Amino acid sequence: MNKLLTILLGCFLMLMCTSTKAQQAPPQIDTRIYEIIENTSADRIETDIRKLVDFGTRNTFSDTVSETRGIGAARRWIKAEFERISAECGNCLEVFYQKDLVKKGSGSRVPHDAYVVNVVAVLRGTDYPSSYVMMSGDIDSRVSSATDFTSDSPGANDNASGMAGTIEAARVLSKYKFKHSIAFVGLSGEEQGLFGGAGLAKYAQEQNWDIVGVLNNDMIGNIEGVDGVIDNRTFRIFSEPTPANETDRQRGARRFTGGEVDGNSRQLARYIHKQVKTYMPEMNPMMIYRLDRFGRGGHHRPFNDLGFAGVRIMEAHENYNRQHQDLRTENGIAYGDVIEGVNFPYAEKLTSVNAISLAGLAWAPPAPKDVRIGGAVRPSATLQWEATDDKNIAGYKIYYRLTTSPTWDNFVYVSGVNEHTLEGIVIDNYYFGVAAVGKDGNESAVVFPYQQIRRR
Repeated sequence: MNKLLTILLGCFLMLMCTSTKAQQAPPQIDTRIYEIIENTSADRIETDIRKLVDFGTRNTFSDTVSETRGIGAARRWIKAEFERISAECGNCLEVFYQKDLVKKGSGSRVPHDAYVVNVVAVLRGTDYPSSYVMMSGDIDSRVSSATDFTSDSPGANDNASGMAGTIEAARVLSKYKFKHSIAFVGLSGEEQGLFGGAGLAKYAQEQNWDIVGVLNNDMIGNIEGVDGVIDNRTFRIFSEPTPANETDRQRGARRFTGGEVDGNSRQLARYIHKQVKTYMPEMNPMMIYRLDRFGRGGHHRPFNDLGFAGVRIMEAHENYNRQHQDLRTENGIAYGDVIEGVNFPYAEKLTSVNAISLAGLAWAPPAPKDVRIGGAVRPSATLQWEATDDKNIAGYKIYYRLTTSPTWDNFVYVSGVNEHTLEGIVIDNYYFGVAAVGKDGNESAVVFPYQQIRRR
């Protein structure tokens, strides 16, 4: 009888321990994310796209004096919209211009001297105000010639859609408080050589911004591809594999430890992919293992050049008849980037993709630092990292995947430690990473262990 009581007591204590441990684990979802999706409006996005198209042309070198036409009027309107949103949330946004002078001769698409002016709205973080996640759209538009700054250039999809999505994300997310700062940005000079992104990236570096990730949105409204495909569910996430500013030593070490597709921008792409699969399973995110479209560039690249994580989010099926085209009809084909080429519900979906990714990163604890790995010639793999100093951290997820898998497919959750050994997992057969997890379930981006544990 005493033996039976002992067994029952042991089982009871085991259940209690299991229950306590389960309670310590964070939730797998944050229900506020669903609110963000629900509150994103296709009607508001349509209104803003139409307003941007009504400025006639937004070429970087177009009129800056008129109140109704040209890039000057467009950027003043964007700034006013950010300020109006800020007024509705108790002046929660810090709105300002950031500009740089671009001189004639600095590029083949620079017909005269002009200021390239970006519009920035910062929702300041409560815990980590110098840590930023960023969403950007481009203000400027173009026709067949990038230096034609007088002809009508509606730029409805390229890129009023991305700019309108950025404004809408600011409207929705301004209703919440976040640990990290969120920057909503309208960039100029994209069509002339990524001047706006280069200027803001340099500014961010000089201001010691710790940029967690840049989500560059360039064309998020077209669903009818020139290839004949109509698709309102699929979109692309472009990301480069490793940081552009890595050292030769880092590049050389990777030959022996792996990580050729595990730079910070690639981890950001995987994070977005995971958020979408979790909260918007009806969407089909395509991770494209390339900086941008073949031989082309976008406004995330200047941030990548300085080592910041950055990706491009855009439609899956482009229509080249509506990109960089003079308004005309030839052989029965209508050319030009007009409002009729934009699908507003699709632009709403991609705006939600951005908003939930920004929110997840901005609510999450800071990513672990100094992540290291060891386990050569052992039947186990050990991960070690610097503990995250955050009062709301729940623990960490140690992710691992087969080396040929594009996504983090397996994880072990731990808490209260900054080192863990995965028994029976051979280091040679997998890639590994560590993410910090908040009590609300939001996670940081995964950090890949490029450094090895050195035991004395």
